[in-house]
Amino acid sequence: QVQLAESGGGLVQAGGSLRLSCVASGSIPRLMGWYRQAPGKQRELVARISSSGSINYADFVKGRFTISRDNAKNTVYLQMNSLKPEDTAVYYCNALVGVVSTYWGQGTQVTVSS
Repeated sequence: QVQLAESGGGLVQAGGSLRLSCVASGSIPRLMGWYRQAPGKQRELVARISSSGSINYADFVKGRFTISRDNAKNTVYLQMNSLKPEDTAVYYCNALVGVVSTYWGQGTQVTVSS
């Protein structure tokens, strides 16, 4: 069993930055990442990182967002720079333990004003 605690969302102007954090308690996730869901849209992958450091980014955040992970603290971070209004969404932390056990955080709101 894994519990995820997110922090760091908020309101920022376009061009600004935010840093999201997610701490996992319990088992060590094989993969940790961030998804987002805007009103009326499906949840989509933003970025994910494995315990060995392999990273995947969605095309729409490449060059603007950076995901990192501190395995000793079981924490994943998402540094978001050059934020755009279209980045406004609820951001969810995700953890994959083993092969199929996936867990979600409660979500944190990110709002980017124009």
